[in-house]
Amino acid sequence: MAGEEVLVDVEGRTLRISNLDKVMYPATGTTKGEVLQYYARIAPTLLPHLADRAVTRIRWPHGTGGSSFFEKNAPSGTPSWVRTVSVPTTGSRGESRHGDRLVFPVVDDLATLTWLANLAALELHVHQWRVGRNGRPRNADRIVIDLDPGDPAGLHECCQVALLVRERLAERGLVARPVTSGSKGLHLYATLPRRLPPAESTELAKQVAEELSAAHPRAVTATMTKARRGGKVFLDWSQNAGSKTTITPYSLRGRERPYVAAPVSWAEVEAGAEDPLGLEQMRFEEVVERVEERGDLFADPS
Repeated sequence: MAGEEVLVDVEGRTLRISNLDKVMYPATGTTKGEVLQYYARIAPTLLPHLADRAVTRIRWPHGTGGSSFFEKNAPSGTPSWVRTVSVPTTGSRGESRHGDRLVFPVVDDLATLTWLANLAALELHVHQWRVGRNGRPRNADRIVIDLDPGDPAGLHECCQVALLVRERLAERGLVARPVTSGSKGLHLYATLPRRLPPAESTELAKQVAEELSAAHPRAVTATMTKARRGGKVFLDWSQNAGSKTTITPYSLRGRERPYVAAPVSWAEVEAGAEDPLGLEQMRFEEVVERVEERGDLFADPS
């Protein structure tokens, strides 16, 4: 029944869950109940990657067929048991009720994850830095490069360029881990041997992008101007800035279908580089099955 609420116990926390039958993905009929079930099943794998990271959400109150909005600050009515962190900010564009700070939730348990999913927060985005025990942002512990294809390029071309990025990162002693974006492209992460100020980690990613753009100008661009991206893969290095966020691995995407930012193996990327149909974006059911069969492909190899 529309609007029906149920009380559920999640690891000792009582949550009021509503509208389990609401369709969140009209193209597939995927309901809010199925979204909650996905996040419950993937939580043991997802939560370690969210640990100590401030979370920005994108919410679709009426499903992906309706409008969405970004949310950084913890919303009114946030349960007292939800961990939050106050982060300095500038140019917060409408998030100014806390003055020059943003108060983010930190998702470190299933109850918080369930609470956010119940608020139709399909997408969970995080920074490349964690929050220290003192509640303050630390320096970046990883870098990310977002491979964004410009039409008519697609995931096939992203896989080809990803192999080049992997080589450039390896030259710097960094091990890249690939994640399909759940949208059009591919994300490459690499753990840093020591934490770097975001300005330095951003510069590192920018160097890699510009080197490859110079070496492969017909296939790669490091320029944000969309008019220059046609048929090329844009290496977005800017998501390493202290204020920027990237979709976390294993998060759903608010697209037409319930795709997930899914970690993949390099063998799968290599297959995608050879065959235009060798690698595709994955739905949530497939991601759960992969984790059950293969474990966490995003686990830090170091």
